[in-house]
Amino acid sequence: MFDAAQAVDLDRFDDYLRLAPAPAAELFRKIIEHVDTHLSSLRRSGKAARVDSLIDAGAWVDAAFALIEIATPNWKLRRLVYEDGEWLCSLSRRPQIPVVLDDTAEASHEALPLAVLRALVEALRRSPAAGWTTSRVPQIQAMPAQTICCDNFA
Repeated sequence: MFDAAQAVDLDRFDDYLRLAPAPAAELFRKIIEHVDTHLSSLRRSGKAARVDSLIDAGAWVDAAFALIEIATPNWKLRRLVYEDGEWLCSLSRRPQIPVVLDDTAEASHEALPLAVLRALVEALRRSPAAGWTTSRVPQIQAMPAQTICCDNFA
């Protein structure tokens, strides 16, 4: 289900981001190019222009959040914490449920925009390879044919 080349690209992006000392336009542009190959309407819709203008202005955090919004619309910011000299960014598809039940995409870095971008890369890793759908309806797996209730209602 997951394209091997895409997995390698995402691993490479995560390594670039993890080792980067500070945000740079080159890192953002590489991620945009990767996302744009999967979302062909990104450039035509003008959404990439907004991210490009934020990058040109050096608004790294705003650019990172704008990139999350257009690349993974089903993922939302769940938690952003600064602790022990590092930022921890958690993204979630269902932020309304308790954190212990949620499957979050988490990443950390000393620089806030890079922590957010690393969380985006993790969210892309956890998204379906078929193209990061924009459906807001949660997907439910089919129940097995032989479902048995084992609760004791007595």
